[in-house]
Order: sequence, then C-alpha cells, then structure tokens
Amino acid sequence: MDDFGVYAVFGVNSPPQRLLCTSGSCRVSLAVPPAARQVVLFSSGPWGERICVNADLNDADRIPITIGKLTPYNKCLSWEQWEEETWTDGVTLTVTLEGGNLVKADWSEPELMLAMKEYTPKDAMAPPAPRELNGKRKRERTAEEEEDVEKAARRGEQEDNVRPNGAVEKTTPVRKVRGQGRGGQRLFASEGDAAKTTAAAADGAGEAQGIVGRTPPHSTTRTKGRQAKTPTQAAPLVSPSGRWGQTMCPIDAQTAILIGGQGARMQFCKDPMWKLCTEDLSWVAAETLAEGPTPEARIGHTAVYDPDSKRIFVFGGSKNKKWFNDVHILDTQSWKWTMVEAQGKVPPLAYHSCSLFRGELFVLGGVFPCPNPEPDGCSDSLYIFDPHLSIWYQPIVTGDKLSPRSGHSACVMQERKIYVFGGWDFPVCYNDMYMLDLGLMEFSAVKTTGKAPSPRSWHGSAVLSDTKFLIHGGYNGNNALNDTFIFDTDTNSWTEVTHPELSVPRAGHSIITMETGRPRPSAEEEDGDEGAGRTGRCLLMFGGGDNEGDFYSDLTTVSVEELLREM
Repeated sequence: MDDFGVYAVFGVNSPPQRLLCTSGSCRVSLAVPPAARQVVLFSSGPWGERICVNADLNDADRIPITIGKLTPYNKCLSWEQWEEETWTDGVTLTVTLEGGNLVKADWSEPELMLAMKEYTPKDAMAPPAPRELNGKRKRERTAEEEEDVEKAARRGEQEDNVRPNGAVEKTTPVRKVRGQGRGGQRLFASEGDAAKTTAAAADGAGEAQGIVGRTPPHSTTRTKGRQAKTPTQAAPLVSPSGRWGQTMCPIDAQTAILIGGQGARMQFCKDPMWKLCTEDLSWVAAETLAEGPTPEARIGHTAVYDPDSKRIFVFGGSKNKKWFNDVHILDTQSWKWTMVEAQGKVPPLAYHSCSLFRGELFVLGGVFPCPNPEPDGCSDSLYIFDPHLSIWYQPIVTGDKLSPRSGHSACVMQERKIYVFGGWDFPVCYNDMYMLDLGLMEFSAVKTTGKAPSPRSWHGSAVLSDTKFLIHGGYNGNNALNDTFIFDTDTNSWTEVTHPELSVPRAGHSIITMETGRPRPSAEEEDGDEGAGRTGRCLLMFGGGDNEGDFYSDLTTVSVEELLREM
C-alpha cells in the first residue's frame, strides 16, 4: 500500500498537518497561521516514482518569499520568520508534487485552498482559516502591467544612479524591489550612503577608482528568459534558469557541475544543480540524481573539484540572513552528498575565494556577519581546510599584507602560486594584484605593466595556460562591466583583448575552460573545410547580471586559441 504523504508543521506547538497524499491533489496552497514563526515541511512514506515536491512561501501579494524542494534524498525543509524580511501576515505555503502517477489534468486543476482544521486533532486549537480562493485574493497583474510598473520604477531610480563625482550615469538603472539588500553585501548606495561616498570622493579620500555603494546586482528582479508567473512549471526545464552568484566547476574532460545561485525576485533558484556535457553543450538537471543531504540554497559560496579524490567541495555562502561556514562534499563517482563535521574554527564567509592546492582548500577573504546576521566587514585572513583530517587551520603567512576584500578572484598558476586580483571592501573597489607563494607561504604585491583592468569585484576569471589567466566583466560600484584582460605571469603584464562574445556587461557570472566538441572555428577553418569540427579548448561562460537588472541563462563559448591570438 502506497502511504506517501507530505506534512507541514506551523510553529513549535502545532501538530503536523497533512498536505499531500496518494489519492489527493498534486498541488495545494494554504495560509500560514499569523502566529506561526516557523514552518517545517517533510515527507513520509515511500517515494516510488515521484521526483520532487516544490514548496513556495508567498506573501500577501503572491510574491515569493523563499522556495525549497523535497526529494527522495532531502526529505525535510524548514523556514523561520527571522530569516525572511518580507514574512508578514498573509503568507501562504504552496506545495506541488512532480512525478509519480500524475496525469496532465493534474497540472491544470486549480489550487486547493485547505482549511487547516481539516487535519487538526481535536485536542489542538484550530488555526485561523486560510484566505478563500474567490474574491479574497488581490488581482494579479498582467504582463503589460508588470512592464509598466518596471518602467515607472526605473524612471524613479534614474536620478539616484550617480557616480561619486556627481555625474549621472547613462545606463539603465536597477529598480528597487521589496526586501532589497537581503542575503549579503549591499552594493548600490542608499541616499545617505551615496552622499557620504560623494563627499569622501570630493575630499580626495577615494584614490582608488570605482567607489562602491551597498546593494548587489542580485537585488534585481528580471531574468533574460522570463519564467512563468505561476508558482510551478508543468514542463521540466532543459537548461538552468537565469541567475548570478552560482559556481561552475569541471569534474572531467567532458563534464562540469553548476551549483546554486539567485535569480528573479531575489529568489534562490528552484533548479540549483545542473550537469553540463561539453561534448554537445547539453544540460541535465542533477539535483535529484545525488543521494544524501544536499546543501541548502545559497549564493556567494565556492565549489572546487579535487581530481585525485574525485570530489567537489562546497563551502560557505549566504542565504538571506543566514551565513554558512559548512563544508559539503559531493562524491562524483557515487553521486552522494555528505556534510563534514569539521574541527577547528572558520567564520561564516561569502564572496570569498577558494583554491585547491595539494588536496587542501585555501580560503581567502570574503565578507562575514558581525554582528549577526548583518554583514559587517571583509576578511583578509587565509584559512586552510584539510579534508583528510576534517580540520580547519590558519597558516603562518609572511610578506606584504593584502587589504580585506570580497568578490575578488584567485587563480592557481603552475601549482605553486595563487594570484589574487580585485575585489571590494566598502567604500573602495580594488584593481591591485597579490601573489601567494605556496612554497614559502609569502604574499607579495605584484607590480604590473600594461593597461590594467579598472577596479572591480564579482568578475569572472579563468586560467588559459600555464602562464596566463583571464579577467572578464565584474561590477565597479555603478555598473556591470564588459571588458576582458589577460595577465601574463612571466612578464607581469596586462593585455586588453576584445571578442564579440565577451562584449556584454556581466557581473557575478561563472567562467571555466574545458575541451568542447564544437568550438568556434578559426579564420582558416571558416575559409576551408580542413580541420572543421575539430575539438578545442574553449572558455565557457554562464549566468551573471547586467545593467538592466536581467540575469543570463545562456551558455557562451569562446575559443581559448582565439583569445591568445588577440594578445
């Protein structure tokens, strides 16, 4: 007998309420009692052919507050009100079952608004009934009305988008949304912060270019490919939704894994994990493929792959007012997640860098919450995690001391040096370069030649060869950038390069280099058939946000050989 069910607990003193069962509806929506400050959702019974249960908490205007997903390997979710600034009265919980014995009609049926007292035991107090379906809910806006609202909001923001020197920036500003600034650093300045920044710049206090404000690009609300405004989608996605702040790392010659990120309406993506096959550049949703406790949705985390142990290490990040210092490991052979109970101390960090050297994780910088849960400042510390002993430690580091920062990049070159570039620490963006000698454990400031990138954070970086790495895009405190630079570690020189595929402004995107089955042909290959279709090493770029508040969901490929020829 199939006794599968999905249950919710509202508050610490309430009994479980059954929301979904084998013979019931596949989609249910009900009101969260005003007195409830915590919601726990869990499944019970065999999953069978069921794939997942999508869960949405929506405010009184049907705008998502947060989302989550139950799977056969992740059978419990919990939310607390203090984590969500927009959690007020009138919150509804919507759960939708995917897979199993669903038929097409199940997806078209109206949502069932349950009165919780149907499942409340007699000895428990019945919570207030949910809002009725007809006549009680606010009318939802049409697509045209949404566009009008967005345009009006952007017009209202135009006067605030001002550089520190007072000049108005001629770009499409980012409109404000409810709950703006949650979940990490705030980068666009408020009016008070902008005034302070402008005054500091006028006094000559900001010698570094690109004074930054306080609100990150992830506070924007529109994606390049608009998704349906219904709580769930009937058709499964065939590629990742638009997002920023995700991670992407190769695990073999033909496969890369994408994890996490944040997209439209400041919501953490419902499709947090994807597998990319570079042979044909196809995507496969991978969240339900892995067993064990999956990492909680997050942004500003890092994910690195160890080819010796064939494991991915995910560390840190933030989710709204939650900050993480946990380590999750995905074994890519068994496809099983484990969470490490590590010894030693490491603070919760987001927007840090994480580099792999001789099987250990080198975590540098990042923003941390102090006092919790608001971000207080950036770190300049180096922490090392030893997976064999499951312990964190801080090494003794000598040499030049780099400034605290977050949103910087770090590239391991020739298995003996880490090059750190850029980042920011309010109110300054950086474009300096530091090198950590992994043999001597000594930092040194790198004196560079050539045209250097302007100050920026949240840029993309990738190693192109033994002596060259690339910097692309990023955020300078006012705008997303679209320029590209290559650094040569032999000559310590910068070279700016141009490519049509790298001309779009992006910040918070991911860049990796891999072999692909369909690289962009060279000029010689375009003129003739010889060599056409040959595999080659390519730059793969995904995600990120632009100056209009959109998030990219396309995968861009650029031949590494072409870029190196531009130098």
